[in-house]
Amino acid sequence: MRASSVFLLLGLMLLMAWTSEAQPAIPESCCFNFIDFPIPANKIVSAVKTSSRCASKGIVVTTPRTQFCVKPDEEWIKPIMEKLK
Repeated sequence: MRASSVFLLLGLMLLMAWTSEAQPAIPESCCFNFIDFPIPANKIVSAVKTSSRCASKGIVVTTPRTQFCVKPDEEWIKPIMEKLK
């Protein structure tokens, strides 16, 4: 009887966790580390601001090979963001 109670309790906890809408929504991409060098504009495929739910504001810059995080107050990224609007 005791084992069945434990399994029932575990099952209920799993069901609650699976159906819970109270879990915080995690943005797709946030920046935690930022580069400290400019990327040539002709190498940038896209540049997207991070979600307002991220801890730090940033811009995810995509090149043909990889992605970088850039601080939005970097002077070299501002004209690129204007051009991509």
